[in-house]
Amino acid sequence: MNQNKISSRLRTIIKSAVAAAVLPVLFIYIMIAKPDYRIMNGLAHVVLPVANWVGDVITWPVRAVGAAIENVRELSNLRSENEELRVRLDDALRNKNACDIAIAENQKLARELDIVQSQPRGAVVADVTYDNTAFHHSTFLINRGVRHGMAVGMVVTSTDGMLVGIITDVAPGFSRVRALTDSNTNIAVRIAGSEVYGFLQGNGSSTPTMGFFSDPEFQPSAGVKLVTSNISGVLPNGITVGEMINDTDVRVLQPETLSRVIVLQFDTQNEYK
Repeated sequence: MNQNKISSRLRTIIKSAVAAAVLPVLFIYIMIAKPDYRIMNGLAHVVLPVANWVGDVITWPVRAVGAAIENVRELSNLRSENEELRVRLDDALRNKNACDIAIAENQKLARELDIVQSQPRGAVVADVTYDNTAFHHSTFLINRGVRHGMAVGMVVTSTDGMLVGIITDVAPGFSRVRALTDSNTNIAVRIAGSEVYGFLQGNGSSTPTMGFFSDPEFQPSAGVKLVTSNISGVLPNGITVGEMINDTDVRVLQPETLSRVIVLQFDTQNEYK
């Protein structure tokens, strides 16, 4: 039963194909042998659509191959463009990275220039290369020495102008700085905005202490700002030292927090001991 149905369908398809093939031939025959325009006009409405359909069926493989070739060509072009764009993107990223590095270096140099210009004449910028805190002593090294004009007794401040120590030893290419927290530190200070003087003493801990005030009626309290005093002629006047945490302890900058410092070429005639 199924074979009969299939055979019947095949016969129908074959008949349709034969009819589709015969119609154009018949149309051409009528045009040549018996050019009856009414018949030709009537057949045109049937033959032309069938001929178009047959043409589409016949040329479909060719068109499919052509479309596939065009797609392959377009894909190849896209790949080439993608590779070119990737190369351009890599170049742009490299250029951006170089620009970012140049901008960062320019900003660093600008900051250093601003730091130097804002400091007193003769100030020198130095990097902190090593710090040491042991046995109640607190010192650190800077990468500036005799070759750069460093000398014992010169004052060292942070880049924002806070006192961090005094140079105690110098070598050709580096210097040792005694921090405010060192147990041998004992410098003259005063209360900012007043004429009350005292002495800041290091004790080996992170908080030096105030050991004396010139005004016995002065009551120290938290938040009181301290600056250097030049009553002994050892330090420049008015450099910020820190602020009091309570009636004795003082908050100062710690050596381990420093990466860059300013050396003030203040001539102390080696009076700092």
